[in-house]
Amino acid sequence: MSTYSALTTLAGKAQAEILGEAMETLDPAPGGVGVFEIEDGSGLWEVGGYFEEAPDEIGLALLAAAHGAKPFTVSEVPETDWVAHVRRELAPVSAGRFHVYGSHDADTVPDGVEPLLIEASMAFGTGHHGTTKGCLEALDRLIDEGFSPAKVADIGCGTAVLAMGAARMWDAQILASDIDPVAVDVARANVEANGLTGKIDCLEAAGFGAPGLAAAAPFDLIFANILKGPLIALAPDLMTNLAPGGAAILSGILNEQADGVIAVYEGEGATLADRQVIGDWTTLLLRKAA
Repeated sequence: MSTYSALTTLAGKAQAEILGEAMETLDPAPGGVGVFEIEDGSGLWEVGGYFEEAPDEIGLALLAAAHGAKPFTVSEVPETDWVAHVRRELAPVSAGRFHVYGSHDADTVPDGVEPLLIEASMAFGTGHHGTTKGCLEALDRLIDEGFSPAKVADIGCGTAVLAMGAARMWDAQILASDIDPVAVDVARANVEANGLTGKIDCLEAAGFGAPGLAAAAPFDLIFANILKGPLIALAPDLMTNLAPGGAAILSGILNEQADGVIAVYEGEGATLADRQVIGDWTTLLLRKAA
């Protein structure tokens, strides 16, 4: 049985949420409605619904017009085994000395790499996105420089792939935090699957205010692979919680946003040590004076 999607965009969170609520009144009603900010700096929000039968396209058109949205795009969505699909698409990725792979590719891991296992069902933050790959490559360069931190924080850790990369290399105190409790569960599962239990403490936290993070600060290395807005908001706390002589690896930054992020962090006392572009995304390596 096919399902259907109906997607539109409009400006403003409040207007998007109102339109999302209005979609619930359609007949047939959607099985689910989502409202998401498009993270490209445009200020647009996407509103989408999924239907188990063909939606009322006239009703959708009236809703779009009434709420100042673009006309809905309605598409038939074929049935998909998503885990099987991810396994086909999720080829192993190399980033410096690190090799990120799924269990379905365990027999292809080459010799002489630092392996990082991410299950296909937990595929966000796997190394395939330019931001994660950029962070791992920045970590690889720090290792080559002889950097050796005693304390590491991975803020907004997702799968904890960055924390696990650090744990592969150093006998350090490593904390991986995320605001999303599901991500924290995923992080713990990946840490266990990689044989790193006891080397990484995974916790639910927003920023550096959680007791576990506050007690461990300051950190010699901080990862923050999030987005421009949260990175800028986090800048004062991140630099306060970064030890003198420490390094911060930041990503989730579109190329055109990088100069603005750098300026904010330089205003908090950071020095740009390196920047790398992979596709549309920039990764920054910042240092704090000793």
